[in-house]
Amino acid sequence: MTEALSAGSFNAAERLLNALPNPLLSVAADGYILDANSAAENFFEMSRAMLRREKLSDLLPFGSPVLALVEQARARGASVNEYRVDIGTPKIGVEKTVDIHVAPMPEQRDCVVVMLQERTIADKMDRQLTHRGAARSVSALASMLAHEIKNPLSGIRGAAQLLETSIGDEDRALTRLICDETDRIVKLVDRMEAFSDERPIEREPVNVHAVLDHVKRLAQAGFARHLRIVETYDPSLPDVAGNRDQLVQVFLNLIKNAAEAIGEDAIDGEIHLTSAFKPGVRLKTPGSAAPVSLPLEFCVRDNGPGVPEDMLAHLFDPFVTTKSSGTGLGLALVAKIVGDHGGIVECESHPRRTTFRVLLPMHAPGRAAGR
Repeated sequence: MTEALSAGSFNAAERLLNALPNPLLSVAADGYILDANSAAENFFEMSRAMLRREKLSDLLPFGSPVLALVEQARARGASVNEYRVDIGTPKIGVEKTVDIHVAPMPEQRDCVVVMLQERTIADKMDRQLTHRGAARSVSALASMLAHEIKNPLSGIRGAAQLLETSIGDEDRALTRLICDETDRIVKLVDRMEAFSDERPIEREPVNVHAVLDHVKRLAQAGFARHLRIVETYDPSLPDVAGNRDQLVQVFLNLIKNAAEAIGEDAIDGEIHLTSAFKPGVRLKTPGSAAPVSLPLEFCVRDNGPGVPEDMLAHLFDPFVTTKSSGTGLGLALVAKIVGDHGGIVECESHPRRTTFRVLLPMHAPGRAAGR
């Protein structure tokens, strides 16, 4: 009876550890791994049995701070932490940034538990807050420009139109140039003014698949007529809590950005639209007392040349663009709208595989529509 209870308790503890989303390793005094949970198997891309044959030092780069933290935890007999540590070895395959937590195991001398927490979600949240701050800066600038620039420009354009009626054909091209340039500047200021709308959005249940179908038709009738657009949707996805017109603007901007990245001369240009249900991401948003779940994932992927690595971190900042004639406001507006919806937008880019990923909250039945 006692043995059965012990076995049941062990199985329950093992299930509990395997349910944790963070990689967890127990390490013996000689450095060998005693045990690992399922998240650790996924992180190191090795089975539990294979991990037990390895020393922790074999999984990490030479001189990794993780090893020093393990020794500190043993020496102090207390837990130690370090944040934003880059770890990457041929066994992991890619470099990852993690927070590390090491604690001694009670009643087992010199054995420690190592927990790794990937920075991905925390960094998403940091970037989203940065995007919102940048949008507020552009809002103030747009308000100033609307008053200080748009009014004088209308006067300049009017004067140029009057001149056009009283000059010869050879000079008329100059007045047309003045009108065209004033129109271009007014359009730029108008785009910036989109940032200055700080009113809470009116939310309702929105079928994003219908939004994507609408945007796809617009794209194929115009800027993406030369491209193949592929759709891979989860048909069971619930509605998003959002504003349909603003979501149309988000995905129209993303698909147009993808089409421009591929270029007009591409022979095999392709844009892939996907949707999926991905539970696990939660974010505390302005106006909400508790973190909001963001399980709805929508991706726009293209096979263009990719985004330069040094621009990835700033891609959603205002006035940052990879295009010679771009304003750098399209993706910044995407980030603002997604942020206003309580969501996250991010970009992963490799040659011939650039993915813009939008994570949004789903509509909660019974909650009043509105803000």
